[in-house]
Amino acid sequence: MKMFLSPSNIYILVEKASKFLNSIFFAFLVVGLTFALILSPQDYLQGENVRIMYVHVPAAWISLGIFSTIALLSILNFIFKIKNFYIISFCLSPIGFLFTWLAIITGSIWGKPTWGSFWAWDARLTSMIFLMLLYFGLIAVFKFYKNNETTNKATLIISVLGIINLPIIKYSVEWWNTLHQPSSIKFFGSTTIHPSMLIPLFLMLFLLLIYSAIIFLMKYKTEVIRIKKRSLKK
Repeated sequence: MKMFLSPSNIYILVEKASKFLNSIFFAFLVVGLTFALILSPQDYLQGENVRIMYVHVPAAWISLGIFSTIALLSILNFIFKIKNFYIISFCLSPIGFLFTWLAIITGSIWGKPTWGSFWAWDARLTSMIFLMLLYFGLIAVFKFYKNNETTNKATLIISVLGIINLPIIKYSVEWWNTLHQPSSIKFFGSTTIHPSMLIPLFLMLFLLLIYSAIIFLMKYKTEVIRIKKRSLKK
């Protein structure tokens, strides 16, 4: 398993995936923005401001998804000591930080016309700020510590804190009386958002997923090359 998951073997797959994603990115960019900015209707209450949703919601989903992935990889790396899991987590952490920051900023911009203020200490917003701090902690650990037992323990602790925080982000609008609206999209229930808005939302989600995958693959290739150069010098 360790041989299969070695950086050298995965590097070949990464190279092919990078070329494929780069070839389809522009097409999805055009389609996603056309649906989000032109074809989707205004909201009957929020008007054009609702279009912020097409960036805010996918950014929030991706930030949660990336942290969940990092947490799983950190636990597996702590148990099985698979170096590639460390490299993937290292490459994913700044991307997750970026999307968490994007979700908070777009949420703040959306909050001004909706709530009358750029910021309120809403439960979901506050828990997202805590998630961003956890991402910052991961980046700091990866930057100042090498891949060793101390790093593995630190990332595991941060991951556990994040795992506790993720349900709070998800269910905060149901557990507390918050300004943030409840979820309109439910995987195990009726979705209250109209298809004319749901289709652009998922197109933008797919577009941002492609973008994050391209950035990850670029960073992963750079890190693998750096590791190979260090091993050659030794």
